[in-house]
Amino acid sequence: MPISRYWMAGTGLALAMVTPLAAEDGGQVIVVTGEGLGETPAAPAYDTRTIDRETLLSVPSGRIEDALSSIAGFQQFRRSDSRSANASAQGATLRALGGNATSRALVLLDGVPMSDPFFGYIPFSALAPERLGQIRVTRGGGSGPFGAGALAGTIELESAGIDVLEGVAGHVLANDRGETEVSTTAAARLGSGFLVASGRWDRGQGFFSTPGADRVPLSARAAFDGWSAQIRGVAPLADDIELQFRGLAYRDERTLRFEGADSTIEGQDASLRLVGRGAWQFDAIAYIQARNFTNRIISSTRFVPVLDQRNTPATGLGGKLELRPPVGDAHVLRLGVDYRRSDGELYENAISAFTGAVRARRNAGGTNTDLGLFVENDWTIGSLVLTAGARLDRWTIRDGFFEERDGDGFSVVSRAYSDRTGWDASFRGGAFFQASDAIAVRAAAYSGLRLPTLNELYRPFVVFPVVTEANAALENERLEGVEAGVDLTPADGVAISLTAFDNRVKNAIANVTIGTNLRQRRNIDAIHARGIELSASATFGRFDAIASAAWTDAESQGSGFAAALDGNRPSQTPRFVGETTLSYRPAENWVFSMSLRHVGAQSEDDLETDILPAATTLDAFARVPISDGISLVFRGENLTGETIVTRNQGGSIDLGVPRTVWGGVRFGF
Repeated sequence: MPISRYWMAGTGLALAMVTPLAAEDGGQVIVVTGEGLGETPAAPAYDTRTIDRETLLSVPSGRIEDALSSIAGFQQFRRSDSRSANASAQGATLRALGGNATSRALVLLDGVPMSDPFFGYIPFSALAPERLGQIRVTRGGGSGPFGAGALAGTIELESAGIDVLEGVAGHVLANDRGETEVSTTAAARLGSGFLVASGRWDRGQGFFSTPGADRVPLSARAAFDGWSAQIRGVAPLADDIELQFRGLAYRDERTLRFEGADSTIEGQDASLRLVGRGAWQFDAIAYIQARNFTNRIISSTRFVPVLDQRNTPATGLGGKLELRPPVGDAHVLRLGVDYRRSDGELYENAISAFTGAVRARRNAGGTNTDLGLFVENDWTIGSLVLTAGARLDRWTIRDGFFEERDGDGFSVVSRAYSDRTGWDASFRGGAFFQASDAIAVRAAAYSGLRLPTLNELYRPFVVFPVVTEANAALENERLEGVEAGVDLTPADGVAISLTAFDNRVKNAIANVTIGTNLRQRRNIDAIHARGIELSASATFGRFDAIASAAWTDAESQGSGFAAALDGNRPSQTPRFVGETTLSYRPAENWVFSMSLRHVGAQSEDDLETDILPAATTLDAFARVPISDGISLVFRGENLTGETIVTRNQGGSIDLGVPRTVWGGVRFGF
């Protein structure tokens, strides 16, 4: 891809700047962190939770999406992880504001949005937990300084620094199906900066996602083969300014249900970040992303290809500038602008199940842009922190088209959609009061914006036998929400957090049933979610316990064409989710942990006709040091062998991961 030129140029730039700048400092010690600007005083006013590095390294599946699942309320469209899900269904959302496969939560890696420019899914398989220092999850909170797309919340992934990664580290594991997971990281200080290179490769035959009674000779295991490589450099430009570069490349191949039902995702990302920590603090980011997706649909009756989504190239381009001027110790003022442009096209061939001939060739796509201006101020008055902010977005949906030609190349459909543009304002504000060392209370109100993705606007899709049509007339989604909570620390090592929220997404985009085996993406009146979130942690000597639970009363609100789903729960949305993890550390670097997770029943569709039963799973993790820097690692997924139904379309069922046991060696961390 052309983006490789930027990737290589950025790497060279970061390397070239490290040593000379170190020599110029005349012996002065310059410390670079590789991080962005710190949290503001009012961050606790919103429902924010942190997943630390130790937790990330102890995930029984080794997948980042399962680490995020420890935060109750996080969900993907389906229960499958990135080894057995179609990538286009791996959007991220929070607070039961789901209903389709696109991300309603904004996922950032070192400040850069990670959602696919065309589909809106998150390439979870490219985001290795061992590369991260922590994850900060804000449920709700609105768009504000984060950017458009932060409808249900924001998930901030922060790369680990040199203090954690210095040297060579990695792991090699295999499971009882002969599948493997290999990861390595090499990090070195270069002058006053540092460089980190890492790679990961996951491959395996997978498991049968089709129940035994429903398998046919051409039923296939959910095979997967994916790799990712990342290079990250940090260099000082002055004693209070640092330059950060990150390049990421990945490819992931998967098979689902039938032989030949193959899909791939691939991408190359490059970003530059300039962070200033002087009196006038600033954070400037620029990035470019090249992504692609392919997918083949196999008939579930004739077991031959019927649709070849052969190419979906997309490009994401954007940046952000945030400025924090000196306004006195009692205030933190944030001023900024951000921009994102997403453009892409799909190329697909419809194939006759009887002759194998191409019967239609389709090409569709367009361009979305968003330019946002934001301002926010935190005011500290003793134990009270007040915050208020506003955001103004200038958005465009343009250059949309859909073309279809028959097998002989003659035009059947040719549509050019009208360009649309507009301004949207959003606001947020909150308060945090530290009543005592043991009690803090908080409250917040906020709004947010999400543009429909190019996928929702222009690309139809098939999960055989159900066809879902695109809709170029989709309107933007709007969030309005309020919440209040209390944070308790009744004793050393004990923390409890309780939040009540009421969030409403107006013009919510949903896959609405309009006929037998036929759906269309449409704006319904709203998705309204009210609920309670509970988090708790406790440390007693060598034992740690962490628990998270969310109960949500979510409903679709529809009228007219959507009247049939009015009052129904959004598809794929459980009422209750909870997880608890108990860990025991008998000595330094030893860990034994078990996690119990329950996901309530969900419906496959908007009419609540096909149910996915509740599932309770038990996972485990163990690390046993055998020498300095080397440990044996054991992991167990779904140890009780729970049947996890991930899809149920009229009795056509997919299953999630069965009992799986891993073992291997970890070195260096």
